[in-house]
Amino acid sequence: MNIKKPFTKIKKRYVSFLNRRPHRSFRRTRRRDYVRSLKLPGYISFTNYVIRTIWNNRKIFGLLALVYAVLTALLVGIASQDIYSTLTGTINSTSGNLFSSAIGQLGKASLVFITTATGGISQSLTEAQQIYAVIILLITWMTSVWLLRNILAGHKVKVRDGLYNACSPIVSTFIVALVFIVQLLPLALALIGYAAASSTGLLLNGVEAMLFWIAAGLLAVLSLYWTTSTFFALVIVTLPGMYPFKALKAAGDMVVGRRLRILLRLIWMIVITIVMWAVIMISTIMIDSWLKGLWPAIAWIPTIPIVLLVLGSFTIIWVSSYIYLFYRKVVADDADPA
Repeated sequence: MNIKKPFTKIKKRYVSFLNRRPHRSFRRTRRRDYVRSLKLPGYISFTNYVIRTIWNNRKIFGLLALVYAVLTALLVGIASQDIYSTLTGTINSTSGNLFSSAIGQLGKASLVFITTATGGISQSLTEAQQIYAVIILLITWMTSVWLLRNILAGHKVKVRDGLYNACSPIVSTFIVALVFIVQLLPLALALIGYAAASSTGLLLNGVEAMLFWIAAGLLAVLSLYWTTSTFFALVIVTLPGMYPFKALKAAGDMVVGRRLRILLRLIWMIVITIVMWAVIMISTIMIDSWLKGLWPAIAWIPTIPIVLLVLGSFTIIWVSSYIYLFYRKVVADDADPA
């Protein structure tokens, strides 16, 4: 056995990594050495492009959202109407005349929205239901990417084709998703630290609070730094014959010199999603409360849980479409690493 062979491979990988990633830790990189082109349409223009792409294929993506909603309702379940009724009843009984005005009704609906959106009316899931939820999410993600890839290639596709053909890399996608979760651990640690600091009163003291927020901010930045490329890796890994860590390497090379601009686009996607949820859910909550106030006999209808399920289905399609189309725009600008 040649002892030098493993070390030679390691050295080649290290040299290749340095060539692909020209930046060095604790060394200043001059601006001329890290500027990398990335020609993209404006934020609003690109968002409209994603919306048009989904709308032009609304039958396909609408059917996919329906499949996701049905599978989720059957295997995972939906939010509890009883818990929602108890929540709204408690707010009404304890608020007095606080929400009597029109602005007060809007504030009440916003409060209910925040509670429902953060899982306040969701029932605790069993281990089997959690596994089903992850599998359904991954299948919907891969199917959306497969459909978009073939639609943009000019092929005529059906949802059935996507469900049958897109799920082959589910193991590779699951591995990349696990890496994504691991990369979120610093952010999770910061959130746990915030909960502990709040309960102990640490944030009330100036110096301790400042040190905590500095540490929490650095942990959050670390998670954002890592996950920026992993979003693209979740797309790359769906390519035929692609291995998960090869996809992670390719995605990492793709964002070198562009990471901040790519991150800002992803943050814009999250902001648009939150605004969409707020507008739709707050309007639905206000209309639902008004109708059930006029006709108490329909109070049993789980309007809000159903809207949550449908909105969640379309959100997954929207996010996967945005990231895939954004990935194509970045790939189109094949500038050298900077």
